[in-house]
Amino acid sequence: MSSTIILTILILAALGFLLALVLYFIAETFKVEEDPRIDEVEQVLPSANCGGCGFAGCRAFAESAVKADNLDKHFCPVGGNETMSKVSAILGYSIKNQSVKVAVLRCNGSCEARPKINQYEGLNSCRVKATLYSGDTACLYGCLGCGDCVEVCNFGAMYMDKDTGLPVIDEEKCTACGACVKSCPKLLLELRDKGRRGMKMYVACRSRAKGAEAKKACSNACIACSMCLKTCMHSAIVFENNLSYIDYTKCKLCRECEAMCPTGAIHGVGFPKPLDKDAVKARIAERRKREREKAALQTNT
Repeated sequence: MSSTIILTILILAALGFLLALVLYFIAETFKVEEDPRIDEVEQVLPSANCGGCGFAGCRAFAESAVKADNLDKHFCPVGGNETMSKVSAILGYSIKNQSVKVAVLRCNGSCEARPKINQYEGLNSCRVKATLYSGDTACLYGCLGCGDCVEVCNFGAMYMDKDTGLPVIDEEKCTACGACVKSCPKLLLELRDKGRRGMKMYVACRSRAKGAEAKKACSNACIACSMCLKTCMHSAIVFENNLSYIDYTKCKLCRECEAMCPTGAIHGVGFPKPLDKDAVKARIAERRKREREKAALQTNT
């Protein structure tokens, strides 16, 4: 009896040893060598795993960066240029510094400017709300106010303003990861250049309704008057589908469009002084007067 037990144990031990050898040879045969630089790159990344870089997470970003021939298609918005300098040093690539971006809300439809016409009692989610109907105000394009963008922000850079019913972005905390942009079913959030010393211009409206209709739905809406387009001297205004858009790569921050906008749909943010609309309008009027005089002189000669 005891010899049978001993024999069984020996057979099992031999079988275990044999299987271990087989697994060892299989592992060695199909072993994939991983570039140690992947770990080095991952260590200098912020470990936010936010997906703002376009990859599934920091590990995926590191793997792709190591395999790439250059870093032209790789940028970590959370870590910014400082982090990318560390990545480039590890991989031996040269990079160009990118401008700092922040999220902006292209809607100024506050509770006062865009009163409710019905009451929503469903799940408190913008995405769900958007699939059910256009919203609880007359504007078909404005913020739904459920705060999906706030929920997805991993950096505490957003909160809902109880008075306006709109999300507020803290630029000092915003990392431009783009999570809020993806979460908005109305496409109201946009990543824009933070601008020189934080100064920037943008149209806080996405309504494509015509003038009277847009104004009726929201007193702060862009009403397609094209005053900004006629005023801008730098070709920074694009006008399409009854809506103005400011190209921040061309904008010179003169704020003339903001002064001429009759509804306040154009926002100037981060400027050291409040906008003196009367002074700016006077400057525009004087310039146009000189232009008319010059044109008249050329015609007479």
